[in-house]
Order: sequence, then C-alpha cells, then structure tokens
Amino acid sequence: MSVAAALNDVTVRRRGSAILDGVSLEVGEGERWAVLGPNGAGKSTLVRLLAARLHPTSGSVQILGEQLGKVDIFELRPLIGLASQELAETIPVEESAENVVVTAGYGVVGRWREQYDEIDLDRARTLLAAFGVRHLAERMFGTLSTGERKRVLAARALMTDPELLLLDEPAAGLDLGGRESLVRTLGRLAKDPATPVTVLVTHHVEEIPPGYTHVALLREGGVVAAGPIAETLTSQNLTRTFGLPLIAEQRGERFTARSLSLS
Repeated sequence: MSVAAALNDVTVRRRGSAILDGVSLEVGEGERWAVLGPNGAGKSTLVRLLAARLHPTSGSVQILGEQLGKVDIFELRPLIGLASQELAETIPVEESAENVVVTAGYGVVGRWREQYDEIDLDRARTLLAAFGVRHLAERMFGTLSTGERKRVLAARALMTDPELLLLDEPAAGLDLGGRESLVRTLGRLAKDPATPVTVLVTHHVEEIPPGYTHVALLREGGVVAAGPIAETLTSQNLTRTFGLPLIAEQRGERFTARSLSLS
C-alpha cells in the first residue's frame, strides 16, 4: 500500500507545553480517516502539520512522498486541499463565493490581478453545485450562513484536484439539518474512487460520514487508538478518549455515542 501521509514520533511544543506528544500515524492511499477527540487533544495541530502549515518540534512528517523541512512547502501545498475555520477567517468578507473557490488555484484568498480561464470558473461552479450552493456563487462570503460557508470552503478544498483532502470540523456550528445534509454530501465523496485521500476532524461520532474507513482517537496530544473504523471506534476506546463512560453504536453506515447510565 502506498502511504499518502505519515507522522513518525512527532512532537509539537509551544511555550514549553506539548500540543502533540510522540504521535505516530500512517494514512494510506484510498483511505478516509476521521480524527476525534475532546478540545485540546491536538486535532487541529495535526491538520496543520498535514497541511504543511506547521513544522514539528521533533519527529518527522511525510506528506505525499515529501518530508517537511526538506521540501519547498509552496510546491507541496497546492497538492493539499484544506477547509478549516482558520482559513475561513483569512477570506475577505466581500469576496464572492465563486472567487473563494476559484482562488484556490493560485493558493490565495481574495481575488486580485490573477487571471482564470473559463475552465477554472466552470470547475468552481461545478464544485459549488456539488455542495448545493451553486446559487450562491455571486453572494459575498461575509453574508453567507455558517453552513453555507462550510460548503463553499469544502468546494474550495477540491478546486485544485488535490491528492490529500483535509477537513477540519466541517460540520461545526451547523444545525441538525445542515449537519445531516453536509454529512450526506461528504459520504458521497468518500465513496467516490476519484476523491483524494481524506482526513476529517470532528468532536462528534455522529459527524463521521458514511464511507470512512479509519479513525484516530486523540487525547491530551497523544494517540489513544488508530486503525480501521469498525475495530477502533469502540466503547472502550471512546471512554478512554473522552474521559467518561461512553457506549459506541453502529447503525448501518453511521455511528453514534451516548453516555453510560450509572443509575
């Protein structure tokens, strides 16, 4: 199996504290990974490493056959599709949804003097349509709802036809209907062989789309468990990850978790 991304004994320290501590993880071609854990577990830091937007304090990070620290990250980043709140906060509020998507081709946020071919604009519109927001192409990003922004960012992440797709809490802040609609769309993508290797971060088991093959559970900067989702997303592992008794259940292609009654 070809490896798309790998962390080997990776530690990230800030102000003397370890955000990630001795993390090793391997993501193979064709796999769809969900990364779960409580606040402060290191999930978003893991995404920043995989997005080539952060270097480890120690250990090695391999992305698409290249090692961070030994590669021009500006050549690597166009191969990585990213949707995150951190990215969303850098997008000019007056930018149109269509421009938010198409500017990924140049790796910028905010259209300026760069020129785009009609084929690029057509791809941006097709991706917006795939996420159900084609009708918002001319709307300003700042006027969109939370759910609409999430969909536009997901479309942007696929604009460059990346080899690695990173989705950092794509359903955060959505209501139940918005969450289920997005999860359904992401599930269709997960089952499409043309979709790149995907890593999705979430706090909630219910937000894992159908078709995801693997899961990594993080707590306090370390890996509690990682592997095939059916074997790894267990009540025991969830309990260790979140620090309270939990029961994991699988219903069809979806997972749920609930607290264990102590009465």
